[in-house]
Amino acid sequence: MYAIEAEKLTKIYGKGDTAVTAMADATFQVKPGELVAFLGPSGSGKTTILTCIGLINEPTRGKVILDGTTVADDGWQRGIDLKRMRREKLGFIFQAHNLIPFLSAVENVMVALEINGVGRNEARKRSAELLDALNLGHRINNYPTALSGGESQRVAIARALANRPRVILADEPTAALDTENGKNVMTLLKELALSNNSAILVVTHDHRMVENFDRILKVSDGRIVDG
Repeated sequence: MYAIEAEKLTKIYGKGDTAVTAMADATFQVKPGELVAFLGPSGSGKTTILTCIGLINEPTRGKVILDGTTVADDGWQRGIDLKRMRREKLGFIFQAHNLIPFLSAVENVMVALEINGVGRNEARKRSAELLDALNLGHRINNYPTALSGGESQRVAIARALANRPRVILADEPTAALDTENGKNVMTLLKELALSNNSAILVVTHDHRMVENFDRILKVSDGRIVDG
């Protein structure tokens, strides 16, 4: 079974003469354990695809299936708790790490677990284990201002993994990093896809990182043109 399935996914903003098609007929699948990129220039529709798959932006037409559940079919499906799906099935990584500045590294990861009802002691234990696995065990009590860009992004990755999501969505996760840190993050994502059997979908225009992906889907003017 695919972790992500999209069929003729379309998003149109506005109506009539002012209508803009940000994404048209996007059809693709991502298997568990697979690291797939949407590669294209800014404004090509990559992030629109990601936000529709991430249950943030309602598609105008088309179908989205996440981990076997149809969540959109010409609009959101009735009876689907989108907030719960996002919490339980999805992990998000962004270009900016978006860490909470007044929380330590371990507390930033704990937030994702506590929102899902995990007790504080258990949340702290799992968060510390995740950070240790990402070679940040010595940094768990440091605040974001004391972390490097690469370290902050790894904390953000730990937070995205906290609830063991089946699908991880990453929007330009290496754009703010130098080449070495960017490649380290991509290597880490590839390892995590395999070890956690998660499907990871990355939006990027960073050609430095293409060698790390299992597949690349090229996007232009709202359409998948290759892949």
